[in-house]
Amino acid sequence: MDFEKDLRAVETNIPGLLVFDLPVHGDNRGWFKENWQRAKQTALDLPDFGPVQNNISFNAKKGVTRGIHAEPWDKYISIAAGSVFGAWVDLRPGESFGQVYTTVLDPSKAIYVPRGVGNSFQALEDGTVYTYLVNAHWSLEQKKTYTFVNLADPELHIDWPIPLEDSERSEADLHHPMLKDAKPMAPRRTMVTGCNGQLGRAIRDYVDAHGLEGFEFNDIDTFDFSDPAQYDQFDWSLYGTIINAGAYTAVDRAETPEGRQAAWKANAQGPALLARVAREHNITLVHVSSDYVFDGTRESHDESESFAPLGVYGQSKAAGDIAVANTTRHYILRSSWVIGEGRNFVRTMMGLSDRVAKGELEKVTVVDDQYGRLTFTKDMAEAIFHLLDSGAAYGAYDLTGSGAVRSWADIARMVFDLANGNGDRVIPISTDEYFANAKAPVSPRPTHSALDLAKIEATGLSVPDWEESLKAYVNKELGK
Repeated sequence: MDFEKDLRAVETNIPGLLVFDLPVHGDNRGWFKENWQRAKQTALDLPDFGPVQNNISFNAKKGVTRGIHAEPWDKYISIAAGSVFGAWVDLRPGESFGQVYTTVLDPSKAIYVPRGVGNSFQALEDGTVYTYLVNAHWSLEQKKTYTFVNLADPELHIDWPIPLEDSERSEADLHHPMLKDAKPMAPRRTMVTGCNGQLGRAIRDYVDAHGLEGFEFNDIDTFDFSDPAQYDQFDWSLYGTIINAGAYTAVDRAETPEGRQAAWKANAQGPALLARVAREHNITLVHVSSDYVFDGTRESHDESESFAPLGVYGQSKAAGDIAVANTTRHYILRSSWVIGEGRNFVRTMMGLSDRVAKGELEKVTVVDDQYGRLTFTKDMAEAIFHLLDSGAAYGAYDLTGSGAVRSWADIARMVFDLANGNGDRVIPISTDEYFANAKAPVSPRPTHSALDLAKIEATGLSVPDWEESLKAYVNKELGK
């Protein structure tokens, strides 16, 4: 062992597989080392993988050989006594499938093994003690996802120091499949909440269109994410991503006693519970927010602006954002004026335009002192998967359609013209005039809802112009 070296990390040919040289301090009594040191090693790019269990494998005789097993958790492997020849095989789907890395581990070396990389070793000394940290607990459901490869597969070209025929192996290890017959380990699952809402449907459409696997879709009837008692029904260590598309969006009803409670439960308590489980299990949490977290005094809002919500809905959304931001692996996608499959402003305007065309209505009044851009759920879904797939930095991102900022009345005229050519029947009115005779509580609206797109565009996302998306949406609704 080298007693003088500094702590360092060495990358390997297998993506994410890191070897650590560990300083070992020795004297006439023996030696001491920091086997795993979170702060120092995360600074050297060891993922902050959140170990929950420490396992020890004692190997009585030289030549004991174990593996190749890929398990659904990350491992940090080190040696307490003796030494091993280790061999790792990438069994994740993708270009690196089948890549092999080998090295000798003794107490002065450790290795981080990402989920889905097959692990095996051969003891080089009697009494070898092999120890490893893992970030998930064993379960029968976890075991179903294991992937195995035969130690003797000639395609792997592993040069075992002790010939396998002279080694001690388990009966199971003798009969594992060859690499060509091995099934790649599936990625961790993705859960989508609020799957029956406008955004939830768009996410499902994206998943179906791209043939993505490992997705689970839940709505309040199968998983009420605002209810702490419902979390125990899932083995969260099986999940890698949660996309929270669920929310309470009845802005005016949120100002009533019943609506206030429902809004805070869905928009604040629910995201806080999701954030907690995401922190505990190293899950990436994607959460959808709203321009209502701002007071609308600025003409354009960026991600650095402080929250200043005007009403209950905005307050509950801001609270949810704060909870989500306190988990490391998060994306907050903030949008405004959302349009998708379901009840929305564009469909309402199309219906009113039809009634005007039939002579049932003479005109329609629409507010002209609130300004913003439409956000189509199709574009939101694409932005979510862009952030997840591109490795963009975690944090908050604004996302609406690109293009000109307009008032609700401007947009209504466009819809009327696209539907029936009767945009001149849209009459502008102020927000105060529109709600002057309202009998139910009305939430205050931000005057300016336009969001700055510079941050998300810097990740390489090309944001469609909302006016072009509007034309396509209306034409689809009309069957054109």
